[in-house]
Amino acid sequence: MRLRSVEELMDLLHACRGARNVPEGGIEPVDLHDHALQTAALLRRSHPADKELQVAGLVHDIGRMLRPGDDAGHADHAADAVRPLLGERVSRLVRLHVAAKRYLAAATRGHGTSALSAPVLTRQGGPMTPAEAAAFERDPMADDAVTLRQADEAAKVAGLDAGVLEDWRTVLELVAARHARLGAVD
Repeated sequence: MRLRSVEELMDLLHACRGARNVPEGGIEPVDLHDHALQTAALLRRSHPADKELQVAGLVHDIGRMLRPGDDAGHADHAADAVRPLLGERVSRLVRLHVAAKRYLAAATRGHGTSALSAPVLTRQGGPMTPAEAAAFERDPMADDAVTLRQADEAAKVAGLDAGVLEDWRTVLELVAARHARLGAVD
């Protein structure tokens, strides 16, 4: 699926309400909808000027809706879906959020992931090897991908009010419009 409008994306994000990631050994304490809102809100708080990073936080797990049960590929599915609408940077950050998990698992000896996301790590390739970690660190988006991942891990708080999805429509429209303008120049 390739998302072509903010309305299509909003519909997909609304469909995340009630959908849960069900890793081995448990169920996430929030649904994908609330997880998306919490992730984006955390990134808005820590990086208020970086709308693309915030939007990447909002959409990073939509691949779980596009291909349910594909833990290893959900980031790629989401990245491919949002690229035509939101651009290369948002897509790349979404794609890198699993690599950042693997990087943090290696760098922190497994302490960079929540107890519920740790079992999924094996299906996603496990902690990075030293060579993989070195290559990841050379990526110009590595720091932002780690920031996204850290917000992703923290955004699993049941009952936390992170606003409503409609609050993000304008930001999504701004990022999509910027991408459309830049894409027209290419």
